[in-house]
Amino acid sequence: MRRECARVEPQILSEVALLAAGLFLLVAALYSSVGHAGASGYLAVMVLLGFGQAEQRPTALVLNLLVGAIGLARFWRGGHVRWRNILPFVLASAPAAYLAAQVSLPKERYATLLAIVLLVAAVGVFRSATRAEHDDADAVDRRVPWSIGLIAGACIGTLSGLTGTGGAIFLTPLLLFARWMPTRDASGTSVAFVWINSLTALAGLMQTQQTFPQALPLWLAAVALGALIGTQLGLRWLPVRGLRYALGAVLLIAAAKLVLA
Repeated sequence: MRRECARVEPQILSEVALLAAGLFLLVAALYSSVGHAGASGYLAVMVLLGFGQAEQRPTALVLNLLVGAIGLARFWRGGHVRWRNILPFVLASAPAAYLAAQVSLPKERYATLLAIVLLVAAVGVFRSATRAEHDDADAVDRRVPWSIGLIAGACIGTLSGLTGTGGAIFLTPLLLFARWMPTRDASGTSVAFVWINSLTALAGLMQTQQTFPQALPLWLAAVALGALIGTQLGLRWLPVRGLRYALGAVLLIAAAKLVLA
């Protein structure tokens, strides 16, 4: 009987890893279409499939780095990455994410509050979708104020480090609601922000011992394919209104993850 179980267990683990790979591909495609890298989606998948908590944050950040790198390269080539608008956020967020990633807080301390914030943001994004073209026209050539950008970057970087996300789920709604830039430029700014934040958060996390699942190479291949599909959607195939609906869906997934995990 023991021999039979020993043969079945690896098969079950393999099936779970393949299921996770398929879900990660979908998450990467959806998130990367709006300039995100998918960390909150990857965390939600790992929670639902029962992966250990010790694996969740480092795995999500590694996947984020790859998807963010692909998104950054493609949005930059498309002319949607303006470093002058990115610098105020990343200069404050990078050290904040590095330090916050080394802190372990009980989920109850922040999950409900952040979920409410994301739900409100999702509703706002859905409502703004109908006037997306008009808002984008008003936001052309605007600049992010340095003082506000630094404060916002520090706050978002702290949340990024604590939650194991890249922070774009908080930044993109802010950029759109403040009308600091058009939708696709907001996506380009967010993907640059999320890549830098993920790198610093992972560096902070690696100061303590971390565990990575054996299926990580398979998952990296899956999210890379998803990122190529998603960035094509965001840059070429989806209209601006569609991008805002996709962003609203991303925010709802992130809020659900915080409540249910």
